[in-house]
Amino acid sequence: MLCKGPLLLFSLATAFFLFLSLTLGVSESDFPSFQTSGEISNENDVVVSWGTKRFLAESPDDGESPLNSSLILAAKRTHRKDPLNNFKRYTGGWNISERHYWASVAFTAAPFFVVALIWFVIFALCLLFICICYCCCRRVPYGYSRVAYALSLILLILFTIAAVVGCIILYIGQGKFHSSTINTLDYVVHQANTTADSLRNISGYLAAAKLIAVDQVLLPGSVQTDIDRIQTKINSSANTLATKTEDNKDDIAGLVESVRLALIVLSAIMLLLAFLGFVLSIFGMQVFVYILVIFGWILVTGTLILCGIFLVLHNVTADSCVAMNQWVQHPLAHTALDDILPCVDNATAQETLTKSKEVTSQLVDVVNRVITNVSNNNFSPNFGPLYYNQSGPKLPTLCNPFYSDLTNRSCSTGEVDLSNATKVWKNYVCQVSSSGICSTTGRLTPAIYGQMAAALNVSFGLYHYGPFLVDLEDCDFVRQTFEDIYSVYCPGLQRYSKWVYIGLVMVGIAVLLSLTFWVIYGRERRHRVYTKEHMPKPSEGYEGNKPIYE
Repeated sequence: MLCKGPLLLFSLATAFFLFLSLTLGVSESDFPSFQTSGEISNENDVVVSWGTKRFLAESPDDGESPLNSSLILAAKRTHRKDPLNNFKRYTGGWNISERHYWASVAFTAAPFFVVALIWFVIFALCLLFICICYCCCRRVPYGYSRVAYALSLILLILFTIAAVVGCIILYIGQGKFHSSTINTLDYVVHQANTTADSLRNISGYLAAAKLIAVDQVLLPGSVQTDIDRIQTKINSSANTLATKTEDNKDDIAGLVESVRLALIVLSAIMLLLAFLGFVLSIFGMQVFVYILVIFGWILVTGTLILCGIFLVLHNVTADSCVAMNQWVQHPLAHTALDDILPCVDNATAQETLTKSKEVTSQLVDVVNRVITNVSNNNFSPNFGPLYYNQSGPKLPTLCNPFYSDLTNRSCSTGEVDLSNATKVWKNYVCQVSSSGICSTTGRLTPAIYGQMAAALNVSFGLYHYGPFLVDLEDCDFVRQTFEDIYSVYCPGLQRYSKWVYIGLVMVGIAVLLSLTFWVIYGRERRHRVYTKEHMPKPSEGYEGNKPIYE
């Protein structure tokens, strides 16, 4: 009895699989839209607004300062079942160094892996059963149904078109997802390189400060020793930041390229498979159709596995975007991001900032001592090195931007600012004779003016990078980077990863149904041909149940 309906069993198995894939896959898929504002809640969490603050792990009554709090990132999104913890809900938030996080996010793709396994096993059993029936229970084909023939042909055409559309969506989606990912990586590398270059520039200014001498007046020896020590730390931080960012970018880019290649190959093979299967089915080449059915069986299994993998990739990307957005609100709080991208070595940043202020102030003092004690004094020729025939209006002193305690200071009347001092002082430069003595009215020789300009350039450079060092301390540079990624790059990553996911699902289900109707249409076509060949001719008649030949 079983051998009388192998195709019916095959069709029922396909229908069961399709129902299973739609119910499990859709119910467990994790594709919420990004939100830039709005409130989220959980039965164990206080309702908070993403636009203003993040989840706090500690209770509100523990008295701990918010700046020292531990924050659970993306708590709502990551509240998933954890198979490593008896399928209890994971509550640790986004943390890519936590195996329970990876287990919970991977579990979102479990339905696709289960469906792929069920499809592989059931389809294999169906093929085996059909082969046994055709080998052991061969029967003469019987009449066919015109409705079944037409319906199978129409559905075959529709599912082939759906497979083609799915391949197009998959190809376009993977291209855009690849571009969006690479653009994001390039932006992160650019930000890291900009930060590293700024650190190196500060190191260069500090090195130049050691060599500054204005009329043989140098920086104190203790300051030069401190510069050597801080330079080593700055260069180490800059090199580490640039190297690690570039290495991580190369690793991620390599993975993205591999995923892109796999998706391109898969879309091309699925498109070719759907087209060949349709053509061979139309022309009744059943042997080749059965061979394609075997290939399609394996490829559909692989496509379903890729659906699961890409769902995991999408969820991790979306979790990371939400985590960055929440971290931006409280960058100084302790989170899982601190272990991956700490804001900066605060001790080094503070020491660099302090030393930059100190060197700036010391250089200004050096210049002002020369102005006060040498340039603005009218020495007699007997004073040797201090005399170069200074004359004319007094030279204005340079504004020191810091007090002795290195707090910010405003310029006093009669002082020139760091930004325009060289222009002002140029009016006080005299012409000198061959012996280096001023032959015209002026307070500065070209040589002393050059030394003062060099000292001013270094001072202004260090002062200019002060805000940058402050940003390193309070994580402003990381905050800005994350804000840009979340607002500019994350929407594209989510949109195009969803395109790839939809394309994979469309291709998998369309090819699955197509190969089913290859077999069904082939059967109906074979029965149609057989019936036409064995139908009585118009010239034949019947007597009872037997034909009468004229």
